[in-house]
Amino acid sequence: MKKISNTYRFLPYIPEPKRRNEWINDVNQLVKRYNADNVSRTNAYQAFFLLHPEIKWSFLAAMVSRNAGWNMTDLKGDIFSKLLSPETCEILFMTYERANWSIFQDAFPQLLLYHYSTIYKKKMFHLFKDFHISSFMEEEWNRFWEEGDERRLAQSLIINEQHLIQGPVIEQDLYKRKVFGTVLFFIEDHLHFSSVLFPTLHGELYGASVHGFRDVGNRIKLGNTLFEILFHPEYHRFFLEYAQNVEHTGSRSDYETYCRSVQGTRTPILQQAYDVITHDWNDHRDWSLDSKIQEEWYTKQDLPGDVIMTDWFFNKQRQLEKLAAVKETVKGIWPGGRKKKGRTF
Repeated sequence: MKKISNTYRFLPYIPEPKRRNEWINDVNQLVKRYNADNVSRTNAYQAFFLLHPEIKWSFLAAMVSRNAGWNMTDLKGDIFSKLLSPETCEILFMTYERANWSIFQDAFPQLLLYHYSTIYKKKMFHLFKDFHISSFMEEEWNRFWEEGDERRLAQSLIINEQHLIQGPVIEQDLYKRKVFGTVLFFIEDHLHFSSVLFPTLHGELYGASVHGFRDVGNRIKLGNTLFEILFHPEYHRFFLEYAQNVEHTGSRSDYETYCRSVQGTRTPILQQAYDVITHDWNDHRDWSLDSKIQEEWYTKQDLPGDVIMTDWFFNKQRQLEKLAAVKETVKGIWPGGRKKKGRTF
């Protein structure tokens, strides 16, 4: 009874659509409710996975979304607020936020239509077009309904999400000029933009990184690698244990408290650091009509040589702390700093 009650609070029962527009509006209201900020998105992804564990991508999305929140609050923490200008921090936050919002805005309606398909015991995927979901994903969900291939569905969702953000985020003029196309893309190695961590209650950090973040194929490969780590039979129980026991706040203290002999980065709670952002999405082009799906995107990835990133990650943190301290010292010697034209960081 408790499980039924919790499920209803998360995803209330919506009767089968007699009036199509009203049903679509009810679903869109649920999407809007849970797409408020990074915390609500992360919680919704995780709750959906616990309700439908066959949809493994939802747990991957929850864990990657945790990382997005940590990246956001890094910008308000002790290190990056010293390394980067306020303008740069704001643009980086909007980059993370826009990508996080965009993926949820597209993916969560897919999850909801699957959920209500299981309730009604019939497919509802023909409504995907009403939610501006790609024809590629409509075909893949229909395939999953018939075949039940959980890995393929997860890989398809990874392919979809990475193409989805390629235009509106990675190639969007503002982000391209201010982030991805500038010297600031030292973030690829230093701002954790292309590294994803899966913490455990035992203080270890598992995960993987990618080089060439701007390339959609590289990001798909990273997603597939993360999927294999997250659901590896040797490790999965540790990640699930962490997720079910640690509330996501967006602060890196969510996992740093479990890491022995590690000085915390003192990043704030996300909902205290940032206001809720309102987004618009007027471009609803179907990316799959202009893109060719590569067979290699469905390749099962081998695990990296070392999936435990604990030492690597905290060594990088210490390097960044030293860099921030040097910059503060230089600023003290030359108050205001000496800026070169065209540099924002």
